[in-house]
Amino acid sequence: MPTNLYGRGDNYHPEYSHVVAALIRRFHEAKLSGVSNVVVWGTGTPRREFMYVDDLADACIYLMKTYSSDELVNIGTGEDISIAEFARMVAATVGYTGKISYDSARPDGTPQKLLDVSRLAKLGWRARTSLEDGIRLAYQAYLDESK
Repeated sequence: MPTNLYGRGDNYHPEYSHVVAALIRRFHEAKLSGVSNVVVWGTGTPRREFMYVDDLADACIYLMKTYSSDELVNIGTGEDISIAEFARMVAATVGYTGKISYDSARPDGTPQKLLDVSRLAKLGWRARTSLEDGIRLAYQAYLDESK
């Protein structure tokens, strides 16, 4: 069972994308057009775990080679971040220097989504891509894919 994924091939649709792709697109477009404020849905307080897609692929291959139990294995980083912190990280990666505000009339969703990855860790696997590196790679993929 994987956590929230992002990276190459993501869906950057303005209405139907998930948080990572949506924020990359929103901050990039705001930077290009000189928008002084980007609005993020919700309060910014919920916490989410994000994983770069290449790490998921690596974990799946690792499990196919080393795991044969019927027990479910969560695939994630085991670390989470608030949406507000995440939005600031994406803005910095994209180079957006304007204001970030939060629309509390929009839903926050579940307060925290964090997987217990202890079974996977005991099997000897951990994600290799830091969130900062993953966002940088995802932003570059967005730029490449939107040409």
